Amino acid sequence: MNTDNIDAQRAWQIVCQTNTNLFLTGKAGTGKTTFLRRLKAEAPKRMVVLAPTGIAAINAGGSTIHSFFQLAFGPYIPGTHYTAEGFKLTKRKINLIRSLDLIVIDEVSMVRADLLDHVDAVLRRYRASGEPFGGVQMLLIGDLQQLSPVAKDEEWGLLSKYYDTPYFFSSNALKRTYYATIELRHVYRQTDRAFIDLLNRVRNGQADTQTLTQLNSRYIPNFTPDPKDGYIRLVTHNYQARTINEQQMALLPHPTVTYRAVISKDFPESTYPTDETLRLKQGAQVMFVKNDTEHRYFNGMMGEVVNLDEESVTVRPHQGGDDIVVTAVEWTNTKYDLNETTREITETVVGTFRQMPLRTAWSITIHKSQGLTFTHAIIDATAAFAHGQTYVALSRCTTLEGMVLSSPVPRDAIICDNTVTDYTERCTAESPTAENIAAMERNYFLQTCCQLFAFTDIRQLLMALSRQVEEHLYRALPIATESLRQTLMLFRTEVDEVAARFAAQLTRLVSQAPNYTDDATLQGRIHSACLYFKPKMLTLRAYVAALSLPTDNVAVRKRIDSIIADLAEAVGAKAHLLTHVADKGFQLNDFLAERGRIAAGLPKEESKRRKGSSTAKGDATDSPTPPTSGKAKALTNALLAWRKERADALGLIPYQVLTRKALANIVSERPTTPQALLAIKFVGPKTVEAYGRDILDIVRRAGQ
Repeated sequence: MNTDNIDAQRAWQIVCQTNTNLFLTGKAGTGKTTFLRRLKAEAPKRMVVLAPTGIAAINAGGSTIHSFFQLAFGPYIPGTHYTAEGFKLTKRKINLIRSLDLIVIDEVSMVRADLLDHVDAVLRRYRASGEPFGGVQMLLIGDLQQLSPVAKDEEWGLLSKYYDTPYFFSSNALKRTYYATIELRHVYRQTDRAFIDLLNRVRNGQADTQTLTQLNSRYIPNFTPDPKDGYIRLVTHNYQARTINEQQMALLPHPTVTYRAVISKDFPESTYPTDETLRLKQGAQVMFVKNDTEHRYFNGMMGEVVNLDEESVTVRPHQGGDDIVVTAVEWTNTKYDLNETTREITETVVGTFRQMPLRTAWSITIHKSQGLTFTHAIIDATAAFAHGQTYVALSRCTTLEGMVLSSPVPRDAIICDNTVTDYTERCTAESPTAENIAAMERNYFLQTCCQLFAFTDIRQLLMALSRQVEEHLYRALPIATESLRQTLMLFRTEVDEVAARFAAQLTRLVSQAPNYTDDATLQGRIHSACLYFKPKMLTLRAYVAALSLPTDNVAVRKRIDSIIADLAEAVGAKAHLLTHVADKGFQLNDFLAERGRIAAGLPKEESKRRKGSSTAKGDATDSPTPPTSGKAKALTNALLAWRKERADALGLIPYQVLTRKALANIVSERPTTPQALLAIKFVGPKTVEAYGRDILDIVRRAGQ
């Protein structure tokens, strides 16, 4: 990040060091894409990058909004309620959503308001939060003066009852939350001040007679470009671009060489970065459609084909330099997933598209040119039909002199929605100051720290369990009923009330400490609080694990099992985080990473640990069913003692060292070699690598 770009610096601070939602905007060529690339590479938060269209998603290196959230196409009516099956998300995807700190939506100018509200509905449902977007931070990137959302007449007929405009800023969810706006102002694409001013007037719908005269001075009738200059024609409709490319290709006397893409698995046709069947000739004008890892070419670079064979294409860049020998490269269609072992968010490749990174480029549509840069372009915007379309075309050019108009631009081709202009002027005038951002950072630190010592969800689950037992089981299980009542009372006095008092202390300490992130007094109080609350959580976890609440009522048993499973998970997660902070201190980014891994979900064996807990006490614990033989019992106890010792030393929950089922199978099989240990069900390679020698030593000693 350039140190002199204060806007980009402040945007980075807001995204990485606060939980404030941000709309990051800026004229064409101001570095929005560069900002996103750095964010993906360096941001400390658990994040996903989404976009409204397949092409935009491929360019951003992310997924489409619809595919990530499994949304149906079509309008979303605010307030629509869904059944549990409504979204059809897998458990893994739900865990991923719950673990996110940040969602980035690129090209947000094309996102319709109802789509953003649909995203809000999914997030609130699966993050179990009434906050807008389920409490996850949103980064919305785009320029509203460029391409706009599509709202067909019949769709807008439904949506206009709920929204003032189709633009994302009319989202009901967005209106319910504070979000900052930062405009990147430094233009990198153009350097001529007069040309930049001309583009700004077009962008803002202020193209007066003088502006049109200056612009139309680039109208050159019957202009025939020198092929060496590499002019590309930007047109409004697909059929125009296709016709021009076919006509120009037919004029070349050389034989055609055909390159067919190799497509595997899931790669939708709408997201193909170039032609599936690419036909080229020597002399063809082409455009690179991908950045080269060796930096020989970049997306949007123009050139001429000078040689072809079955495996490669040689391109001579119009900007000069050495010829480039190009071979087929691969694009990936990625979906976000969770690594079951590390609980980190991964980008899983679900499909690939392998082809020459080229497209014929005598002409392309203005829509496909968004994000690209051209030194020479012939622009036909006479038939412009959408807000921002003409501005997108003109702003692709680096200089006014490098632009040629195939026909004069009429005033009505410069389409600008005044609603967008008014909104943009209003929100960019209120950009946060350095003082505002510092306050956001302090508040985020305090909120996150307080969340560590917030036990509301655990109390609510205890209350829900107590209600179920009092209503359905108090006659059959009076002792268990009274025990739950006492546990809840004790939790309120020893945990909830103490946590409320400590939250007030935290607020005072964080607000008063100049360097609150490293304040020794604050860190000492946090450490002491962890040491106080951790044993409370461990005791509660043991209590929940030992609960036995049998009933023949299937519906009641299902509800109780569900509550107990959620309670066990919540208490285990809290105990883990308290242990982590007690050992390492409260460092914001480290804590976020650890909390994200926990929120991503427990391993499959652990998530099933509570299944059937109402009917059998042995199934409700984290220990194997007690063995009957003396030697088996001795081995079980030795493994349990070792497991606890290792877990305490590593700051882990015992099941993270060795699961209940794995331990039971080891006792049953008694392996004597690493290979035999690896063959045991529920024992994986990582377990053998980390703990195999210890386990085998314990088994050997137990057999003596």
